[in-house]
Amino acid sequence: MSAPRRAGVRLLTGLGGAVLSVGAVVAVWHLLVKGFALDPFLTRGPFDVLAYLTDPAHDAERAVLLEASRITARDAAIGLLSGTVAGLATAVVFALWRGVRQTLLPIAMALRAVPLVAMTPLIALIFGRGLVAITVVAGIVTFFPVLVNVSLALRSVPTSSVDLIRAYGGTKLALMWRVQLPAAVPALFAAARIAAPLALVGALLAEWLTTGQGLGYLMLQSLTTFELDRMWSAVAIVTVASIVLYALISAVEQITLAKYAFAPRRR
Repeated sequence: MSAPRRAGVRLLTGLGGAVLSVGAVVAVWHLLVKGFALDPFLTRGPFDVLAYLTDPAHDAERAVLLEASRITARDAAIGLLSGTVAGLATAVVFALWRGVRQTLLPIAMALRAVPLVAMTPLIALIFGRGLVAITVVAGIVTFFPVLVNVSLALRSVPTSSVDLIRAYGGTKLALMWRVQLPAAVPALFAAARIAAPLALVGALLAEWLTTGQGLGYLMLQSLTTFELDRMWSAVAIVTVASIVLYALISAVEQITLAKYAFAPRRR
C-alpha cells in the first residue's frame, strides 16, 4: 500500500473513531435524560437538539450558532498554537540550561495551581478584553501539558545516543536538534491531544468572562434568557468539536510517527 493511501486509511480510521465516540456520548446523554426522567423544561436530549438545529424555522438561530462557533474555533486555534509553541520553547530552554529549569519550573507549577477562573479577570485587566486576553487564557491551559510532557521526553533520551553525539564533539544544540527533539515528537503529540480540548475550554472561559463573544458568552446569555434550546445546542457543538479535535490529532500523530519514526524500512 502506498504512503498516501496508508495516510488516508489512518485518517479515515481516526474519523471513524470520532464518530463512534460521538455515538457513545449521544447514547449516554439520551439514556440519562430518559432514564432519570429529567425536567423537559430545563433539559434537552440529543434528538431534541438535532430537531432544533435542522428545523427550517431556526435559520436565524443556526446563523448565530455558526458565527459564535467560528469565533470560538479561531480563539481556541490561536491559543493552542501559541501555548504549544511557548511550551515547546520553554521545555527546550529547560533542557539546555538546568539552572533555569530548577529556578523557574517550581514557579510555573505554583502558578498552575491558581484556578484559571480566578486568573482570567486579572489577565483581562492586564491585556484588555480582546483577542490577546483570549490567547493568553487559552495558551495557559495549553502551555503546561506541553511543557511537562516534552520536558520529560527531552530528559528521557537514551544515554547511548547522548554519548554518541558527545563522542563526535557535538554541542548541546546539536544534541537537542539531532536526538532530543526527534525523540520528543510522540510526547508532543500526546500533549497536543490533551491540550486541544483544554484550549477550547480556555477560549470558552475567556469569552464568558472577558470578550462577550463566541460560544462561551452565547451559552451564558442563553442560560440567562432561558433560551435553553440554543444553550444545549452550543454544548453539543463544543462536545463534538472536542472529540473531533482529539481524533484528528491522533490520526496526524499516527501518520507522522509511521512515516518518520516507526515505519519499517524497505530494502
